[in-house]
Amino acid sequence: MAEIKSSELILNPDGSVYHLNLKPEHIAHDIIFVGDQYRVEKITKHFDNVEFTTQKREFKTQTGTYKGKRITVMSTGIGPDNIDIVMNELDALVNIDLNTKQPKTELTSLNIVRIGTSGSLQTDIPVDSIVMSEYAIGLDNMLRSYLINEVTDKNIEEAFINHTNWDLRKGRPYVIKGSEKLAKLIESESIHKGFTGTAGGFYGPQGRVLRLNIQDENLNQKMDNFNHNGIRMTNLEMETAAIYGLGKLLGHETLSMNAIIANRANGTFSEDPYKAVDELIIYVLNKLVG
Repeated sequence: MAEIKSSELILNPDGSVYHLNLKPEHIAHDIIFVGDQYRVEKITKHFDNVEFTTQKREFKTQTGTYKGKRITVMSTGIGPDNIDIVMNELDALVNIDLNTKQPKTELTSLNIVRIGTSGSLQTDIPVDSIVMSEYAIGLDNMLRSYLINEVTDKNIEEAFINHTNWDLRKGRPYVIKGSEKLAKLIESESIHKGFTGTAGGFYGPQGRVLRLNIQDENLNQKMDNFNHNGIRMTNLEMETAAIYGLGKLLGHETLSMNAIIANRANGTFSEDPYKAVDELIIYVLNKLVG
């Protein structure tokens, strides 16, 4: 196989990958994603120790141990475009020889769990609850830059497009299932299983109107009412589908856990969103070491 060109896999002078500022020895096999760089230490404060810390731009990484298990916590920033950077550079750390710039012959599959905040689309999924994203639908176009036909659920895609009368000028939505392996490890009766929407923006793409009119002012209501063989839309955020899609394509196990801090259906917001996030952090950490 031809060597990957330096313009395609960019390394820093110290040999670390360009955006994440990481070398292979800096990361664990089990990785937690957060959006906010300040949330990294809200997780690692529970660790037995932290062995490594670095940050470049919004990408902050800390690796340490929790109850004896080595775990990496990394901030991705917001949106599918940032996920494209993070997933590809993480994969390069374990599946490409950075010295020869040749893909390795044996695949290393990482376990990646996103801990994020989200807004519920359903009245019966209240604020301060937890949603595990069983499926995710990408309403952005990022993943369509790759060859994704083998990893998408076309039946749910078609049902969603027909139900919402989706304008394909915005791009075709894509549906990806999360890791069944990680779901079995982390699920419990206390959490909701969901179908998560991943938007490419916070305002118009999620139906918010300030000074600009939006293409479909009824889209949120249509998503609220979507139900395909019992699979209904539960929440809306900006990363999960991109993580699931690139995870499937690259061979990694990925799962998204969402602390519900807002309910778009009834207009409520958590009285203590920090507590909701802290409870989700402890829940995920204990499941990972369980």
